[in-house]
Amino acid sequence: MLSVTFDERGCDTPAVRNMLVVLVLALSVGLATIASAAAQDTSQQPPAPAPNPNQQDSPPAAGGPDSSAGPYAIPKKKEQPPEPPPERPKKIEGMPDYSINVDVPLVNLDVQVTTKDGQFIPGLNKENFKIFEDGTQQKVSNFAQSGDKPITAVLLVEFASTNYYFIVDALNASYAFANSLKKDDWIAVISYDMKPQILADFTQDKRAVYGALNQLRMPGFAETNMFDALFDTLDRLDRIEGKKYVILVSTGVDTFSKLTLDKILKKVKSTKDIAIYPISVGFAEREYYESHGRAAPHGMGIPVGQMDYLQADNEMKTFANLTGGRAYFPRFEGEMPGIFNEIAADLRNQYVLAYHPTNTKLDGTYRKLKVELQAPDGGPLKIRDQKGKDVKPLVYAREGYTAKHQVE
Repeated sequence: MLSVTFDERGCDTPAVRNMLVVLVLALSVGLATIASAAAQDTSQQPPAPAPNPNQQDSPPAAGGPDSSAGPYAIPKKKEQPPEPPPERPKKIEGMPDYSINVDVPLVNLDVQVTTKDGQFIPGLNKENFKIFEDGTQQKVSNFAQSGDKPITAVLLVEFASTNYYFIVDALNASYAFANSLKKDDWIAVISYDMKPQILADFTQDKRAVYGALNQLRMPGFAETNMFDALFDTLDRLDRIEGKKYVILVSTGVDTFSKLTLDKILKKVKSTKDIAIYPISVGFAEREYYESHGRAAPHGMGIPVGQMDYLQADNEMKTFANLTGGRAYFPRFEGEMPGIFNEIAADLRNQYVLAYHPTNTKLDGTYRKLKVELQAPDGGPLKIRDQKGKDVKPLVYAREGYTAKHQVE
């Protein structure tokens, strides 16, 4: 370690002066050495190339053209953060909710279960019914028993210049039906010969029904165009919601309709929520003439044979079976009140079943139906009367239905 000592005479001594000279010389040699090394390093680097006058400036990394004449740059793709899930719209107060519903086919079926005497059998449950569609068993989804509710029905009466006994039977049957009505029932009255005529539109006034029937005093044409009249009635009823009934009081003979049997059957099969209850008239007169070897006359100049009456009976039975109604063929006037009381009980006491068909195709095809009864354990259902005797139940339901078409 260098130590400098000052005496009392100060720093102006020969020893000090010699030391300062040595320091200055050492500092000069060091600076010269550093400058020489820097010059040597610079001389080893290659010379810079001369600038090219045709060279363009490189484009920017992104952001479009660098100048009005420069090239377009391709922007770099940046990593985008994942999009957040769409937010559910907030419910606005006062605005209703909207949803999309898919219609699933549902078949409604009215079933009547009676004894052979026509007495309604109550107390059955959902498990007591089996429904088959085209031979495939269906699962009953809805079940109810209709109570004593008002009915909506059309009284369709054949009134033509045919046979006196036919006319009397038709009027007696019509009045018997009017007597069985209740105050809340809706009834319309239509008569037909060559064409149908509305005598009373739907009303709950029994006096209006009696007044309509009182107009049937002077028959006109001898033709009985039942197919045309029934088609027109069904077409009008299609526009009314709910269950409807047609009480057809007729001989069943069609003489001059524009429609054929095939067309009216197609119409009957395609109707929904409509049951037809035919009441044959003039049956006693027909049997009297048949016992004498000929057919009862059906109006002047109208050739009708016994086979025509049998065909008419079969047609009315078919109308009833296809729609879930019942056909009646009374032989005496005294049977009329009992028949209509039985019909009234049928209309007000039914089992209402519904199911979703396994065949969901909307192809417009006709599908056969069959309803059977069973015990809760799957065995045969046993019903006993008040005396303990076994009673065989009778099941009445429509024979089929026409599926909806896809364009509907």
